[in-house]
Amino acid sequence: MIRASLTGRLDDDVSSAVGTITVDGGDVKLKASITDADFNNGLSFNTLLLSLEKPSAFIIDYDFPKRDMRFQFMNTVRVMEKPLRMTYTHWKGEKRTLLDGTLEVDSANVLSANYGVDSGDCKLSYSYTHKGLTTVEPSYDFARNSWDFAVSRRVYGTDVVRASYQSSNKILGVNWTRCSGVNGSFKVSASVNLAESKMPVISAESTLNFIV
Repeated sequence: MIRASLTGRLDDDVSSAVGTITVDGGDVKLKASITDADFNNGLSFNTLLLSLEKPSAFIIDYDFPKRDMRFQFMNTVRVMEKPLRMTYTHWKGEKRTLLDGTLEVDSANVLSANYGVDSGDCKLSYSYTHKGLTTVEPSYDFARNSWDFAVSRRVYGTDVVRASYQSSNKILGVNWTRCSGVNGSFKVSASVNLAESKMPVISAESTLNFIV
């Protein structure tokens, strides 16, 4: 089975598109992606990515413009009968390694952490979902010594409204996302830097899915 998707993005400065073609080979998937295709100054492909993926096991990416590879390995273990999902990611060219862990305490409470092996950066996050409709997500970044906060609410069935605030750069963001099932989705976003007296940045994204 071949799946394809096309996402178009429009904001004040940039009009771009992201295209993905996925070939499902059973246990593994082969995916080709073109991201940040800029249409403002003529068509140019800034990123061509080829991926080999086995869901919940590994992902191997090759970035053609950068001639770089990324290796990602996933595994799940049980800690006190709770699932702990662990991810190891390594960028060969950048010589950068990231460790992620997510502990699902129950269906409403999730703890997660990521740690940069080379930089020593560490971020802790907590997610609480109330009655399956409202999700609150505070997080703390040890490197920046700052808190981030987000709250989202499901409305009208498939619509999600999300507001977030990053204390490190004082950026307040709001977005509205609608998923139209297998056909695609769209998202409208707005963000403003509270430290600057500038107009909010508004962008829109629309995704179309195709199955061959």
